[in-house]
Amino acid sequence: MRSLTVFTGSSLGHDPVHACEVRRLGERLARQGVTVVYGGGHVGLMGVLADAALQAGGEVHGVMPRGLADREAAHPGLTRLDVVADMHERKRRMAELGEGFLAMPGGAGTLEELFEVWTWQHLEIHAKPVGLFDVDGFWQPLLAVVDHMIAAGFLSSSRRESLIVEEDVEPLIARLGSRAQQAAAEPGVEVDVSKI
Repeated sequence: MRSLTVFTGSSLGHDPVHACEVRRLGERLARQGVTVVYGGGHVGLMGVLADAALQAGGEVHGVMPRGLADREAAHPGLTRLDVVADMHERKRRMAELGEGFLAMPGGAGTLEELFEVWTWQHLEIHAKPVGLFDVDGFWQPLLAVVDHMIAAGFLSSSRRESLIVEEDVEPLIARLGSRAQQAAAEPGVEVDVSKI
């Protein structure tokens, strides 16, 4: 896997374990030569991720709408920053750049980004892996809702199984990389923007 699109919060959250694990992820991706693709911010867990990857010698590619960049929300030291017109273009660009997707702890924006790429996977707009870094059980309540959707007949169990869920960095990156390799061998691995 050469690049990974990461969704995470613009806040740090109350528990320092989240920042600690985001830092570990950024460092590990940098050591493996995986470019971090993210929303381009310098605050919260987003900033922690970018700083960790950059300090470990990695490449970090941010994508930010002009409105946010104009408010000085952009990280000043990124390898590359794409300033785009709006949030829709930001998400499409981040989807094109990453060979997989990973949601870290975050808020409403993180959920929205996660569900979009997961839905796109179901609709075969892309075949890239989608994962959850379940730091300290953060995603368990969401997974309980997903299981409830399955039980209620609104979601198939295969959709649930398509999510890669891990509590530790090493197996998480390994599983995402393995799925990314499988996806690269399949037609349609690139995001087909004509279907969006």
